[in-house]
Amino acid sequence: MTPQPAARSPQRILVTGGAGFIGSHLVERLLAEGNSVTVVDDLSTGSLNNLRAVKTSSRLRVIESKLSTCRVLGQLVAEAECVYHLAAAVGVDLVVRSPIHVLETNLHETEVLLEAAAAEGVPVLLASTSEVYGKSQKEAFSEEDDLLIGPPHQSRWSYACSKLMDEFLALAYAKEQALPVIIARLFNTVGPRQTGQYGMVLPRFITAARRGEPLRVFGDGLQTRCFCYVGDTVEALVRLQNCPAAHGQVFNVGSTEEISMRDLAGLVIELLGSSSVVELVPYSRAYEPGFDDMRRRKPVVEKLAATVGFRPLTRLRTIIELVSGCKGDTPYPNRIHTGPTP
Repeated sequence: MTPQPAARSPQRILVTGGAGFIGSHLVERLLAEGNSVTVVDDLSTGSLNNLRAVKTSSRLRVIESKLSTCRVLGQLVAEAECVYHLAAAVGVDLVVRSPIHVLETNLHETEVLLEAAAAEGVPVLLASTSEVYGKSQKEAFSEEDDLLIGPPHQSRWSYACSKLMDEFLALAYAKEQALPVIIARLFNTVGPRQTGQYGMVLPRFITAARRGEPLRVFGDGLQTRCFCYVGDTVEALVRLQNCPAAHGQVFNVGSTEEISMRDLAGLVIELLGSSSVVELVPYSRAYEPGFDDMRRRKPVVEKLAATVGFRPLTRLRTIIELVSGCKGDTPYPNRIHTGPTP
């Protein structure tokens, strides 16, 4: 078994998007380790309610602002020892309905953050997405794979392109200005506090099952995904940020337990003891005519495991039980998983 990393001295850390679903869990983790954390979040998709458990901490500072309009951003970055950049437009619904907002948020805000970080040489971990793999038909995606993005007339691909440009920009700063950057491509992170408001599938299914309503599965329901528990995602992000060998590299972060959307709906109904049924809905009715989806989205995480001694292992049944409350509201139920998958 690979040993866990040694404890670090408390740091001053900046988290953009820290009031969001993943960001709030990360902030809790960083504060629990004794760090001082500054959050910059415009609350467009995040919520201060996500930080309610730590809102009284003297080591937490929250600034409600976009990065591009934050007058003290340069000072905040200069004071930080590292930055987690999670601020981004999220959710398929938002991507399809507000492509201008998605592009402006993901491109301009990242540009502003990287420019400020480069001026001070402050390490940045950029949260990217599995969406950048596009329409590739591979059984599992590794960091060195070619990417296949759909055509520009389908707004669904604007999010993938914007996050891919974020990656290119971050790596350009690493090359030209020696900025320490790490890119983490997140695969379908789920857990407590995630909302179905922007199209996230698991909270949407759980809400419908609780109400006894049909679980709406888009397309034929045979498309597969791998769902990663937010506690595992946070563990991976922290380990990557604390690993100098990760600088300048791209890492997949996700579970490798694959399930179809139809089977996911069935599993939610089973675990919640719901009377709901599964309803198949054409993509054209759910989103827009010509909507294109990835059939599979499974990560190869060997690089992550080899670099930081960790891979996500929380099982999907456990995740659903935790998110739905069937096992109680325990934010981080699993031990820290190290070494190879059993």
